[in-house]
Amino acid sequence: MQKSEEPCKTLTVPEAGKLYFGLSMNGSYLAAQRGDIPTIRIGGRLRVPVRALEAMLEQAAQKVVVAK
Repeated sequence: MQKSEEPCKTLTVPEAGKLYFGLSMNGSYLAAQRGDIPTIRIGGRLRVPVRALEAMLEQAAQKVVVAK
């Protein structure tokens, strides 16, 4: 059982797509299929590990070069 005060460590694909990227359900699944959203399969369910998604975004942010 998960304690109510602990945040969930995984999200559904549509939840992750909407929360992090503003994507629709179909757009979220397409992004996951392309590998743009990291996923793991738990039984028959496709889940997005929050840590992996945030690490991916952090890496992408470090690659961004700000032009001055």
